[in-house]
Amino acid sequence: MADSSKPTREQAEAAVRTLLSWAGDDPAREGLLDTPKRVVDAYGDWFQGYSADPREYLSRTFEEVAGYDELNVLRDIEFESHCEHHMAPIIGKAHVGYLPDGKVVGISKLARVVEAYARRLQVQEKLTAQIAGVIQDVLQPRGVGVVVVGAHECMTTRGVHKRGVSMITSKMLGSFREDARTRAEFLRFIDVGPGR
Repeated sequence: MADSSKPTREQAEAAVRTLLSWAGDDPAREGLLDTPKRVVDAYGDWFQGYSADPREYLSRTFEEVAGYDELNVLRDIEFESHCEHHMAPIIGKAHVGYLPDGKVVGISKLARVVEAYARRLQVQEKLTAQIAGVIQDVLQPRGVGVVVVGAHECMTTRGVHKRGVSMITSKMLGSFREDARTRAEFLRFIDVGPGR
């Protein structure tokens, strides 16, 4: 069922033409004729996370793990997101770990969770908390750790214009928060120090 409050594609393309005019260009000139269509197509790709359910990705688990109860870590999950304040790109990597409690999830599902939340308008702190929270809620592991490293184009291409800067955020739940050894092991596995 279509969301009746969602603008139509025609309305979205008209909004792009308005922005092109506002910027000082002529949306009717040859080079910009197809720009509204292309921008709306790009938004469909960039923001497809709104139609994804991260909980669903984690719903199929495996219990035949021969008693495995040590860290599971998937690092260097590349993502592209957009800042909710300026709609500028955030490009980065997420590192996700959890301590299973009798069941594990396919590793591609962790990457899909990152992708589902990243492909929405975001702030990095919220992105980090959402990834950790859904893993904790659905898998019920003994602990979850998420570290996100991102470069924010809203800071490099406008405003303060500082390049080469990255932001690191983390969310630790359960044993990752309570046990310094578990947290240290996770951080050692992902090695987000200088040069990474």
